[in-house]
Amino acid sequence: MTAVLEAQALGKKYGRHWALRECTIDIPAGHVVGLVGPNGAGKTTLLKLAGGQLEPTAGEITVLGGRPGGTPAQLARVGFVAQETPVYAALTIADHLRLGARLNPRWDATMAEDRIARLGLAPKHRVGKLSGGQRAQLALTLGLAKRPELLILDEPVASLDPLARREFLQGLMEATAEHEFSVVLSSHLVSDLERVCDYLIVLIDSRVQVAGEVDRLLATHHRLTGPRLDPDRLPADQHVISAGHTDRQSTLVVHTDSPIHDPAWTVTQLSLEDLVLAYMEQRAAENRRVALEVQR
Repeated sequence: MTAVLEAQALGKKYGRHWALRECTIDIPAGHVVGLVGPNGAGKTTLLKLAGGQLEPTAGEITVLGGRPGGTPAQLARVGFVAQETPVYAALTIADHLRLGARLNPRWDATMAEDRIARLGLAPKHRVGKLSGGQRAQLALTLGLAKRPELLILDEPVASLDPLARREFLQGLMEATAEHEFSVVLSSHLVSDLERVCDYLIVLIDSRVQVAGEVDRLLATHHRLTGPRLDPDRLPADQHVISAGHTDRQSTLVVHTDSPIHDPAWTVTQLSLEDLVLAYMEQRAAENRRVALEVQR
């Protein structure tokens, strides 16, 4: 499968602090990819490296087969919408569209103007007077009208109310269906990713914990509930992601490609949020074990 973003041992350091370190990742083309992980996982740094806004300290990264931001032509192929939806408060919507046309050789003026009209926004309005949701929609319009092959969205709806989030994501879904470009969307709101993403990557401590098509991931991860059991006694093809125990009962999240027929277990399916939390809990437990070993 063709990759829109590939990184090998990628790292970014600020002074003595590594914001991203030894990150190896392969993001496929033709998907709306959800990138999720805890604060400090390196998601924003990775996306800014992909957008050409930062230069790596170590390792390699390619986007659409080229160096991020290496040439004007390469920059034109990638759209970027940041968490703060950067727009200029003193300028009007029309000013933003004119600026977009001057800066982007693939600019689609008709798309931009039609989308602004459908949103009910007046071109003469100053952006500083718009609501947060309207500013986010303007930023998305600027990203879409660039006609990118890859659109990167870094927490674009984090500060929006539920209705504004829904409208933003609906606009994104409509655009991807109509224009068929790749998307990488970072968010802490897994419920939003569940609505729009067909591919998921969980990034924790700069490492990919799991990656794959959402339908496939949900089909191969299960919650098992039954009598207390040492997870080491499970069949070898059932990989334990997280485990919880009481005196009498065990609750496990396992990854397996095989059907589970053991009558001792009650098997239930996971939501996408359940799956993400299981991997985050696994990593947190590993970090606690390492910390205890160091203390000893």
